[in-house]
Amino acid sequence: MKSHIARTLVVLGALLSLTVSAWAAEEASEPWLKPDPAAVRRWQDMRFGMFIHWGPVSLTNQEIGWSRGAPTPVTEYDNLYRKFNPTKFNADQWVALAKAAGMKYIVLTTKHHDGFCLFDTKQTDYNVMNGPFKRDVTKELAEACRRGGIAFGTYYSVCDWHHPDFPLTSPGGSVRRDKSDIAAYRRYLRAQATELIKNYGPLVLMWFDVPQEFDKVEGSKNIRVCRSLQPDILINDRAGGGMGDFDTPEQRIGNFNLERPWESCMTLSAHNQWAWGGPKDGVKPLKACLTMLIRAAGGDGNTLLNVGPMPNGEIEPAQADRLREMGRWLAKYGESIYGTRGGPYKPAKHLVSTRRGNTVFLHILAWPEETLKLPALPAKIESAGLLGGGSVDFKQTADGLEITVPKAARQEIDTVVELKLDKPALEIAPLAASSAGESPAKDK
Repeated sequence: MKSHIARTLVVLGALLSLTVSAWAAEEASEPWLKPDPAAVRRWQDMRFGMFIHWGPVSLTNQEIGWSRGAPTPVTEYDNLYRKFNPTKFNADQWVALAKAAGMKYIVLTTKHHDGFCLFDTKQTDYNVMNGPFKRDVTKELAEACRRGGIAFGTYYSVCDWHHPDFPLTSPGGSVRRDKSDIAAYRRYLRAQATELIKNYGPLVLMWFDVPQEFDKVEGSKNIRVCRSLQPDILINDRAGGGMGDFDTPEQRIGNFNLERPWESCMTLSAHNQWAWGGPKDGVKPLKACLTMLIRAAGGDGNTLLNVGPMPNGEIEPAQADRLREMGRWLAKYGESIYGTRGGPYKPAKHLVSTRRGNTVFLHILAWPEETLKLPALPAKIESAGLLGGGSVDFKQTADGLEITVPKAARQEIDTVVELKLDKPALEIAPLAASSAGESPAKDK
């Protein structure tokens, strides 16, 4: 029995080795599968972006794409564009709000699962130019981003429950069509991806979503099309078969990971809706929004925070006000977020940390004890203080580090302590920093 198990393990190991070798060979023969390292670094340095889910569905207060067929009848949903006339849309105002929030890039839903296109595509008449608005929303926003110094990226749904050649349809892609042509649809998708990069680029990234009917091979082809047009474009992990440059945990903050780039996509909506949810939708508290951003940076990830503009083209005042509040915090503490890497302490319930150069930023989110006790750092702390001004008492020994901040100087959401070291902070291997009774956060 043991010899049989041993032989099985040997065979499995050999198969795994062959798979890894085949994948390495594939990467070598298909260099477009690997992102430009400089582009990855630039994007990671931005740390904070604006996601925008918008379209004719905003007229219904229902979720984009998913509400087609239930609760909104398909025929009614597909004709919403005939009434979509967002006359108060102003791309420069959207960009100005993103900048006020401290965001560095914008990603727009140019086509969601419902198939409607917010750009002047030549591949289908089901687009914004054929409704009463007759303005290329994507073009105006791309140009406004360039004027405002904000990077621009496009969201593009791989699945399309409206297109007759796509095998699945609404509700929720759960119905298989009697007749379809997936090969024709894949040509359609790649023609539109080409339009987006050629006509609205250069793009910081192509944000694919829900790759139904697209496996690893087809995902690779999607990446090849994008990179053949713009070698430094970044592509998320939803191109098909898990292919892509970075992971996209949704509605949760990703795990600590210094090896694989990631970006948490989150909603500002109090009800976690992506598209405009109506006047009663509400927004998340400032503490929740800032904690998303801080925890993501501490795990070495980005935050893509979504807004759902109203049907008139404006971003709801409550959402806009929350974003400006975040921007005011970042104006004071942004140096502990932008251009940093996660660690050296792994995220814990009460603490996350970021680092850059010879500096470590401790983000103290709660005080389990009056004195913060941490594992020893393998570096000499030359100075410690509160970011933004203020003194900090610290005690460093071979056994650990103790940080004390007067109660009057602590911040309600995040007390940021700046440690200056005698060596590069990135040279320090990740350390667990759990509070009493808490297990350290898992990392990849």
